[in-house]
Amino acid sequence: MQAPHNRNIRWWMLSLVFLATTINYLDRQVMGLLKPVLEKEFSWDEKDYSYIVMAFTTTYAIGYMAMGRFIDRVGTKIGYVVSLIVWSLASIGHGFVKSTIGFIIARSTLGISEAGNFPAAIKSVAEWFPKKERALATGVFNSGATVGAILAPLLVPFILGHYGWRQTFVWIGALGMVWIILWWKFYAVPEKTKNITKEELEYIKSDRDEKTEEKTKIPLSQLLKYKVTWSFAIGKILTDPIWYFFMFWLPAYFSDVFKMDLTKPSLPLIIIYSGTTIGSIGGGYLSSFLIKKGWAIGRARSVTMLLFALMVVPVMFSKYVDNMWMITLIIALATAAHQGWGANLMTTVGDHLPNHYVSSVIGFGGMLGSAAGIIFPLFIGIVLDAFKKSGNINGGYNIIFFIAGISYVTAWGLIKIINRKKTV
Repeated sequence: MQAPHNRNIRWWMLSLVFLATTINYLDRQVMGLLKPVLEKEFSWDEKDYSYIVMAFTTTYAIGYMAMGRFIDRVGTKIGYVVSLIVWSLASIGHGFVKSTIGFIIARSTLGISEAGNFPAAIKSVAEWFPKKERALATGVFNSGATVGAILAPLLVPFILGHYGWRQTFVWIGALGMVWIILWWKFYAVPEKTKNITKEELEYIKSDRDEKTEEKTKIPLSQLLKYKVTWSFAIGKILTDPIWYFFMFWLPAYFSDVFKMDLTKPSLPLIIIYSGTTIGSIGGGYLSSFLIKKGWAIGRARSVTMLLFALMVVPVMFSKYVDNMWMITLIIALATAAHQGWGANLMTTVGDHLPNHYVSSVIGFGGMLGSAAGIIFPLFIGIVLDAFKKSGNINGGYNIIFFIAGISYVTAWGLIKIINRKKTV
């Protein structure tokens, strides 16, 4: 069945999810950009900062599972609103803390509430898109993470320079409140949307098995029987910690190694995070394109994910490059590949399971991925502190980049082993 051309309400609904994801990453990116300023004010070392990152990733892990189950129970509309209200208030709250403990509390609240974004976003895509378009739709909304990461190096230095770090958290955190109004006014599932055409509704349901879509309450133990639950979890466990490193430590990396002034717009960071937009949308487009050309859904996802896994490998050899712009391009390739990888990995859940299972499985896998991310920041802090004391902090970063380079190929291989038999 061809996509309807007269109305495309599903893409308007997706734009709201894209905007929420943009705000999600804009809020969490502020901390990394303010790291040098906050280190001086609160006398932090690398381990102190890693504890704050761990507070975020720990509660993010808990929140992923809790919010995934919550959203499956109350629905996408209410679940997303609850998540946004709490994380916006938490983001604003950073501007009022006066101690390291205060930052740990603020980051913990932000983590547990921001975890609702991706379970809600993937569920929305499953509600509004047929399977053959879901990877592309996921890539589009997931590129909001990139836009948020691009906007942060532009907005944070400006607000910081004029109003200080406290107002930076407050101003950026307040953006979520605007989104809540738009979401509550416009979002609904397709069957309850007044202006949707019959043709578009039929297209959305064109490759859906209505028998499996009958909503029933499902225990977690049942979800754990599915292979896709574990393959998704493995993909998250091995690659989410790498993304946290890219998000939380890249500003400090360029500051430490190349003496970049983070109080000014950072062109290398803008280039890197701009590339992730291409990776996210391109990754979703590629597998959707292959499916439309007649490839089996599983094969299209797998080949696309292997391509992106291989694109991360060059970051392993960053220690042999001392030119900032060459390093920028290598890291940009890796971060773009992560987003293309992630767009397809998240879509695999909806490929195999009915819509009302999606948020729970995304939440479970995301919880395990974030749990891995709890340990990795501590490891990063220990390594960087040790190398900083020896006067060779770049050596510490090289170790992290090596781990990043092998993680995605390893994850892809394990996913293939889990799914070696053609069953769910």
